[in-house]
Amino acid sequence: MKGVLAITSAPGKVILLGEHAVVFGQPAIAAAVNLRLHCRVATASTTTLNGAGLSPSAHPYVHHIVQACGLRENLAIDTRSEIPSGSGLGSSAAVCVALVSALVSRAHAIDPQEVAAKAYLTEAEVQGRASPTDTSVSTHGQGILVDRSEKADLLWSISRGGQQWFIHHCPMPKLSLVVGYTGVNAPTGPLVAKVKRFYDRTVFARDIVREIGQLTEEGLTRLKANDAVGLGQLMTKDHRLLAVLGVSSKELDRLVEGCLPFSYGAKLTGAGGGGSMIALTDSPDKVSEVIKRRGGIPYKVKLGEPGVRLEKE
Repeated sequence: MKGVLAITSAPGKVILLGEHAVVFGQPAIAAAVNLRLHCRVATASTTTLNGAGLSPSAHPYVHHIVQACGLRENLAIDTRSEIPSGSGLGSSAAVCVALVSALVSRAHAIDPQEVAAKAYLTEAEVQGRASPTDTSVSTHGQGILVDRSEKADLLWSISRGGQQWFIHHCPMPKLSLVVGYTGVNAPTGPLVAKVKRFYDRTVFARDIVREIGQLTEEGLTRLKANDAVGLGQLMTKDHRLLAVLGVSSKELDRLVEGCLPFSYGAKLTGAGGGGSMIALTDSPDKVSEVIKRRGGIPYKVKLGEPGVRLEKE
């Protein structure tokens, strides 16, 4: 392969509080984790992804980005991911962020705001409805607060469809977190659409979404105080509310319930329906063992990892 244009990497993420509700203007808190997706882009005789022809049905995110960037040259795009696909850990966001960064940076400096906006619009187009949470935290790294109004430590704002989100830097204390991957892949789009239908039809669902928003606001206070006990309690309550919205699953509930005796709190993370849960704990080995016994795959992760970056060969 000749003519390497750029090599980038972007982190996966966990959402501590606020998934799904953030789509409707409520706040969310997310953190980058030390699982990364690596992307290498080079000129080529035909456009490929990992050696195969690029297809809009098989590779919707990559195909959309290549088309949106209006590139006239053929590209060989190669990715290598430490993030399980469909795990709720931001694999699609990391693909979008890493590829957009490779195409717009061309081995020069990355403009985080431009990358976050272009990557978000790709997810929104492909999924039908999305918030900029995943793409923003993959771009910025560390931790972010997504809110409907501007606060201190503003990074950028993103608008679409009459909705505006303000993305802020959110410092991450050293918390011990274990991810439990169910092994069940659940596409984000249908789950977001399911919650939207519930939200539009019933006051009950709208009340739940508002309550998740209130939990998230309290969670920000707990996070700043490094109050693991309080934060964990809010995480568990958030899981119960997300389950009422219909986005949990028996696999997720089984892992969450198993981890609670050894954790400050536990909840699903991401879209739900499968994917992953997270447990806030001082006993990561015990929690990992429980996750294994209950059929999941544990990942001990570090929070607050760096965002997208240019890499060397």
